[in-house]
Order: sequence, then structure tokens, then C-alpha cells
Amino acid sequence: MEGRGTHFAMLAALLAAMACSAYGQDYAIGADVSFLAQAEHQGVTFKDNGTPMPGLQILKNHGYGWIRLRLFHTPTTLPNSLEYTIALAKGAKKLGFKFLLDYHYADDWADPGKQPIPKAWQGKSHKELVQAVFEYTRDTIAAFRDAGVLPDMVQIGNEITNGMLWPDGKLPDNWDNFAQLVYAGINGVDAGRGNGPRPKIMIHIDRGGDLKGTKWFLDKLNSYDVPYDIIGQSYYPWWHGSLNDLRQNLQFMAAEFHKDIIVVEAAYNWRPGNYINKLAPFPESPEGQRTFLDELNRVVMETPGGRGKGVFWWEPMVQGELTIRGFFDEHYNTLPVVTVFDRFAHGK
Repeated sequence: MEGRGTHFAMLAALLAAMACSAYGQDYAIGADVSFLAQAEHQGVTFKDNGTPMPGLQILKNHGYGWIRLRLFHTPTTLPNSLEYTIALAKGAKKLGFKFLLDYHYADDWADPGKQPIPKAWQGKSHKELVQAVFEYTRDTIAAFRDAGVLPDMVQIGNEITNGMLWPDGKLPDNWDNFAQLVYAGINGVDAGRGNGPRPKIMIHIDRGGDLKGTKWFLDKLNSYDVPYDIIGQSYYPWWHGSLNDLRQNLQFMAAEFHKDIIVVEAAYNWRPGNYINKLAPFPESPEGQRTFLDELNRVVMETPGGRGKGVFWWEPMVQGELTIRGFFDEHYNTLPVVTVFDRFAHGK
């Protein structure tokens, strides 16, 4: 049995490597590093096998080719302003990273439980909000373009399963308003890019293992003929089901919608946090965290028709209580999870 298990593991690794080779640069190995510059500015020194090194360089050395950065309108407690985000994007571009921009259309976190209107837009009518989304997106995309860091991909909103800019675009009651807001964002990307290449447009929801919820949202969205390129899904197993649930949903999306799909947010703990009083699909340990990402990536790569186009980890350099979901231990040294894509680094 041990010999058969070893043979199976080697075969699975070979197939995964062949799949990624077939995807080539089309497959996005990425991470959301929106907190990275803040951590380094505060004096955190990240280390790889004990060697101090810039965080982005560590990711690059381990096969990562994409970054994801969130953008808040006028943040007061978090660092993710336009200027901060442009500076971080510049550093990443110098290392050859591709760039996914995540518009929250809020001053703070926007997610399925809250989609707050930026303070600057409060009190506006629906028509005025549509214009504000268009102009803000246009002007910020133009700023990235002028800085030489035009995004390669853009999310119109963050986890917008329940809409955006509440209450105006809240779902399920205000689909017409919501669709117009999404259109405004897409049109703003086109207006702001000038003569630059058109970034791919992602629609990001939080239904990784929820086939029924995914179908409900995308069927309705597609009835408005919204022009987008990528379906983005969040997948955290303690919220979004098993890897088999994710696999079935990926198969469904590929067959039903004929769109490329990226698991654009995923994470797992390297010490107990989400499965303290219930059975965990993988041990909440450094090796369990690594195995989770390896298995997740395999599931995405196996999406029929080559529609699975990448995996992004949510915040390898996150600080505070969520450090246990990052890529670094309490001494800021890399954990085993960072090695999952080593076989794809340096052309291997």
C-alpha cells in the first residue's frame, strides 16, 4: 500500500506540473499582499529560511507571478489608499508581477455582510451614484496608467453576491440598480485605460462551494448582458464547503457559463483557529496548511476545458490575529505553504 501511495503521489505531482506547464503564463499563481507595505514600513522583516528578504521577492522566488491589491475610496483606519496602492504596485511590477486590482467601492471593508457607500457619496441619488462609480473608476485607472502600473485585471467590487453600495445596489431587491453600477465600473475601466491594453474584468463572489448560490447570482447577472471575462470565487473551507463541493461548482461553472474561473481568495490556518471544536479537513498545522493549498490548486487545475485559471492566497503577510492564515510564523520566517509552487519557479 505504501508503494502504491508513493506512486500515486508522484503521478499526481507530475500531472499537476504538466497542467501548469500547459497553462503557461495563462495560469495565475497569486497572493493578496495589500498589507505588505504597511507591515514592512512598520519594521517587520520577513525571512525565507532565516534569510531576511523583501516580501515580494520571497513570493517571486517561490513561483508567484500575480499580486492582488485592494483599493478603498477614502480609508481612515486602513492603509489602502490610491497612493499607497500605486506605490506597492510599482514595486511588484519591477519584479515582473502581474496585477489584479480589487475595487471595494467603500472606505473600509466591503463583503457579503456589508457594502457601505463611501462617505463622499452618501446622499447621492442612484443616477448620481452611477456617475460617481464611473468617474472614480475612470480617474483611478488613469492614475495607475500614468504611473506605469495599469492593472492586468480588475475586480468590479469585492464579494458582491449581495450587491454593492447599499442600500442602492443591495440584492436581491435592486438588481436593476446593481447592474447599472457594475456597468459603470466596467465603463470606467475602459475610459481610464486610454490607449493601454484593456484589463480583464472579474466578477467576484463568495460562493466557492455553493453551486446553487453561484447559479442564482450568475444567471441573473448574465441576464443583464454584463461584459466580463473572469468569474472570481472566494473559498474558505470553514465557510464555503468541502473541496469536493468546490470541484463540483467549478465543473458546473465551466460547463454552464463558458468563462474562465479563478479562486481569488483562499486561506487556511497553520495553527488551530477555525476547527478547534470540529473536525478539520486538514490539520491546522504548518504541513496541513501546505497540503490544503496543494490540494486546492489541484482541484482548480482539474477544471474541465482548462477553465480553472488560478489561485490567490488571501494575505500571506497579514498581521494581528489573522497571522495564523499567513505564510510566516511568529518570527516572520516562511512556513512550508510557501513552497507549494516551487516547481513552477525559475522555469522549472
